[in-house]
Amino acid sequence: MFNRLVRYFLENRLVTFLILGCAIAFGMVYSPFNWNTWLLPRDPIPVDAIPDIGENQQIIATEWMGRSPRDIQDQVTYPLSTALLGIPDVKTIRSTSMFGMSFIYIIFNDKADFYQSRSRIIEKLNSLQPGILPQGVVPVLGPDATALGQVYWYTLEGRDPVTGQPAGGWDPQELRTLQDFYVKYPLSAAQGVSEVASVGGFVKEYQVDVDPAALRAYNVSVMDVMTAVGKSNLDIGAGTVEINSAEYLIRGLGYIKNLEDLDLSVVAVRNNVPVRIKDIAVTSFGPAPRRGGLDKGGAEAVGAVVVARYGSNPLEVIRNVKEKIKEIDAGLPRKTLPDGTISKVTIVPFYDRSDLIRETIGTLESALTHEILISVIVIIVLLLNFRASMIVAGLLPAGVLMTFILMHVFGIDANIVALSGIAIAIGVMVDIGIVDVENILRHLEFPENKGIRGRKLLDVIYLATTEVRSAVVTSVATTIVSFIPVFAMEAAEGKLFRPLAFTKTFALITAFTLGIVALPTIVYIVFNIKPGRKTVSRLWNFLLITSGLGLFLIWHSFPALFLTAIGINNLLEDRFSFQGGKLHDRINIAITLLFAVWFLSEEWLPMGAHKGNFINFIFVTGIISLILGLLILLVKYYELIIRWALDNKLKFLALPSATIIAGLLIWRHTGKEFMPALNEGSFLLMPTSMPHTGVEKNIDYARTLDRRLESIPEVETAVGKWGRVNSALDPAPVQMFENTINYKPEYILDENGRGIRFRTDHSGRFLLDTDRMRKKINEETGMKEIFAGDKMIMPDQIEKALYDPVSSELQIRTGNEWHSIHSTSTTQTDRTSGFDMSRYVS
Repeated sequence: MFNRLVRYFLENRLVTFLILGCAIAFGMVYSPFNWNTWLLPRDPIPVDAIPDIGENQQIIATEWMGRSPRDIQDQVTYPLSTALLGIPDVKTIRSTSMFGMSFIYIIFNDKADFYQSRSRIIEKLNSLQPGILPQGVVPVLGPDATALGQVYWYTLEGRDPVTGQPAGGWDPQELRTLQDFYVKYPLSAAQGVSEVASVGGFVKEYQVDVDPAALRAYNVSVMDVMTAVGKSNLDIGAGTVEINSAEYLIRGLGYIKNLEDLDLSVVAVRNNVPVRIKDIAVTSFGPAPRRGGLDKGGAEAVGAVVVARYGSNPLEVIRNVKEKIKEIDAGLPRKTLPDGTISKVTIVPFYDRSDLIRETIGTLESALTHEILISVIVIIVLLLNFRASMIVAGLLPAGVLMTFILMHVFGIDANIVALSGIAIAIGVMVDIGIVDVENILRHLEFPENKGIRGRKLLDVIYLATTEVRSAVVTSVATTIVSFIPVFAMEAAEGKLFRPLAFTKTFALITAFTLGIVALPTIVYIVFNIKPGRKTVSRLWNFLLITSGLGLFLIWHSFPALFLTAIGINNLLEDRFSFQGGKLHDRINIAITLLFAVWFLSEEWLPMGAHKGNFINFIFVTGIISLILGLLILLVKYYELIIRWALDNKLKFLALPSATIIAGLLIWRHTGKEFMPALNEGSFLLMPTSMPHTGVEKNIDYARTLDRRLESIPEVETAVGKWGRVNSALDPAPVQMFENTINYKPEYILDENGRGIRFRTDHSGRFLLDTDRMRKKINEETGMKEIFAGDKMIMPDQIEKALYDPVSSELQIRTGNEWHSIHSTSTTQTDRTSGFDMSRYVS
């Protein structure tokens, strides 16, 4: 069957290139990397840093404020847990009872559909018999998300709109009101958001403080007061009345508008005298009881956490949330403080998962690039055939892109584990191409096949490809079958490692498919080109020369000149016709090899960016030369080695035996960790206080922790949460803390999570790209001019720009005069925040 497929695609080359072109196009569309696909749409596969290995669970939260954990357990948690036992596909039910709250965790089998299980829970809750729960207690199904869905945390702060520095002037109650009634709803409407859970500040409420002596004097109970307050805050409908053939709706307006309305509410009538609230109690505005809060750097804070919906793309969700924040930012209030400072409420993130995702994906993208480059180098050295090497190397990126298509079809998210499967499979993907191409080259070296073209070349390629097809099938099938135990894993280990098994299998399948569909056809096209047409050859070589020079002038990158070098070498081919015409091909191989090593060293920078490109190039060249030198020696002396091993079997077997024993001994002493370690640039500290510690003491603990953490030089910000946010995903008691610690960045990173290299002057100030600044200032910020103090400067006047990372001061030179820049604006009275200097680093 495979042989017939090879023959079909060899003879129908248009179909082959159509399939290959579509595969590459769809691979770019579904790619998780932040690539510019020009006219192609973007539909990237969901991207996250780590796989979600949590249980397939749903949470039911029930609030019964003021009740003890024992009451909650006996009257809410236990009856609900027993009533929910009959739901299909339930593996186990767990519960937690705490002061005023009950949390029930229903763990479903992994194969149960997430949303179908939610529907079954809702059906069960709706069919509960009356009397199971206390009056007024309503269980609520938690958000359609997991704990890993907490992708974005932020605080609301009063900040100076000019400098962006904290200005204050807003009390926690004002900020919490803004969060609950202005910020929360637009962010909840962002595509992919499951919940926006508020935390911190004070929830404003009416409070009635009763006087026990007055209650006794008027013979009124607390229950009477509660009933009166509830009934007094109602609008009711009284039907309709028809007057003069017109129908009028009758409404009883009873909503409380102010404290006076509450004071005048009637509780009871004694001796025909109404007893009002003000007669037996004192009414006031006050904060609702709190079971959680935020502290930032030792100060009370108000914020929220954005939870991504189950199955959504976290990176896309965060992007949607940021777009919503831009929309509502203009409507956030501002006030003028007594000292004249303008304070504007600003949404300030302190945890953004997109940074970790971009860094993780950027690291894996770099790793895949490095692997492909190393594979190209190895292929060139082993095959020693320029055209064959380029064919095998060129199909590697195509195989990776086709893997993204299969990941999209089968719903495999892109994360550090899944993409590692592609990285692991690169070596086997190369082997498939090398086996086919090397056998084709061996057949073409036969005397009767020298210089053949057309149909004879096609038959030779078919024969050579099908000759090794069974061996390739066996190799690929063996590798795939060896991963069956990984596919059979269940629970957390299955969720962690199955994506790796899938992506590696997909990569092998795509490489095998390319070996059948594309590789024989591309070999036929490349080796069928007649070198005798000098006019076409010269035009092609002149195109290579001009392309290399053009790319060098645009990008100022010396490696682009390798195209020029190859074009010049091709034009001088007639002068190097000795040695069987191989010298010309060897020079092209050497040029390509030099370029690949240089590009690898520039991307990898194993010695560090501060050492410069040349030192890194020498280091990479030395490593590759050493490894490939050993490989070449092994190939050269393989016959002697194998003869010695066969003649000295016991001595040779001592080597693998010692290796196995050493490996077993080392395995017993190695550390064990289930999840991979990630250098996220932030740290989560989760201390606890004594179980009986009160709210005020816990607030003091959180304040002290944040202050001490921010005193550490490497720490940029520290935000502490005590207790729980207003979400079923957070059952933390008030004695539990979560301190999010953000480190100062080690590198300046671009939007793809890659480190930015920059130039500095003798004092350590960044040299900025003035051309880029002039082009982008108006484009990115909409500003027509820049203000340095009271002087207006046009972008075209900028000749040189320096940025001091210590003082965050931008200095620009116009003519012989230097100016310090602190903000940009269209007018002096309406200034906006300063530049993001990392966009203009040279």
